Amino acid sequence: MKLIIDLMGLDLGPEEMMYGILNAAKNSKLDFVLSGPEELARKMVSESDVDINRFEFIDTNEYITNEDDPARSIRRKKNSSLVLGLDRLNEEGDGLLSAGSTGALVAGGIFVTRRLEKVERSTLTAFIPNQRGTNTILVDTGAVVDSKPEMLSQFAVMGSVLAEKYFSIDNPKVYLANVGVEEGKGDVLSKETFDLLKENDNINFCGNIEARDFLTGKADVIVADGFAGNMMLKSSEGAASVLFGEIKEVVNSSFLAKMGALLLKSSLKKIKDKYDYKKVGAAVLVGLRKPLFKAHGSSDRVAIEHAIYRAEEYIGSDINKYIEERL
Repeated sequence: MKLIIDLMGLDLGPEEMMYGILNAAKNSKLDFVLSGPEELARKMVSESDVDINRFEFIDTNEYITNEDDPARSIRRKKNSSLVLGLDRLNEEGDGLLSAGSTGALVAGGIFVTRRLEKVERSTLTAFIPNQRGTNTILVDTGAVVDSKPEMLSQFAVMGSVLAEKYFSIDNPKVYLANVGVEEGKGDVLSKETFDLLKENDNINFCGNIEARDFLTGKADVIVADGFAGNMMLKSSEGAASVLFGEIKEVVNSSFLAKMGALLLKSSLKKIKDKYDYKKVGAAVLVGLRKPLFKAHGSSDRVAIEHAIYRAEEYIGSDINKYIEERL
């Protein structure tokens, strides 16, 4: 299996991206095509203990920024690391990983990689650690902000297939994100989507779910339009960051607090590790002919390493075949 990686766009730069790739390569069976500054990439591979024959290089220093218009950049920045990587993916390879512009990656999926035949729109799917120690699949997290009920119904099917085939969950519980749990709650989109999901025989639809139950593990799959899903995801990230920051501040506030924290150190570490986004892996654009993986722009080498592991597992699961059968 071959993974194409966009080296540009990471906040910490391509060198940090390379450290993550090289760490993952020691445990992975993937071959890699690296799109970005070849001199840097080739030098770091040569100085590592990883076989350079597992790597191919596409040389460029151009990339699409978060300030660039996504669709226009895909068409005009033909020598950018992302576009060159997507072009190579169309020729060969099994998936592409990028930590750059999410909008550009979504646009690239639409205009370059293309959707599966029965898929109306691809969905950016995130795997969220929950209270049960498993993962909740959130679809969509920002690929389609202005969704239609029919799109959300397809997202539900794709999320359900992921839960079954990727996480080995039998008859996964699918919920619709809403402002209340009762049937009839929400705006027009929510009500119409609820009716479609209730009639969809390809999923185990269990009703509405409120954002407060997002991390409890009640749902295996949560369906949301891209706007609501992105807000849920970013709010949980922000809340976790504030909470852990507050705990750290309190722990360092006095000698007694430090002694108490010492006794709780192993338990606190378990909680931190449980919700550590760095070890969750990449989000996935599902519904394309070949999967595109999105790592967080603020990722470090550990997060990139685990994003590659996630990509390898996903590629090996043959998800697209099951999605096409179900839709």
